[in-house]
Amino acid sequence: MNTKSNLEKMKRSKELIEKRKDFVNDYVKRNQDKQMKVIVTELTEMLFLSERTIYNIMLQD
Repeated sequence: MNTKSNLEKMKRSKELIEKRKDFVNDYVKRNQDKQMKVIVTELTEMLFLSERTIYNIMLQD
């Protein structure tokens, strides 16, 4: 039971990370006309993530 539960949590976590990555990349594309600093600030406020985390997500692609 415990192993199954842990596997489900890991799968869910991985799915959430992918969704967050997709959201960040889509947001950047939709707001290309803005300065990157503005985009990152908006994302940090929306997602409650640090600037460093946002930049790391963008660099993953």
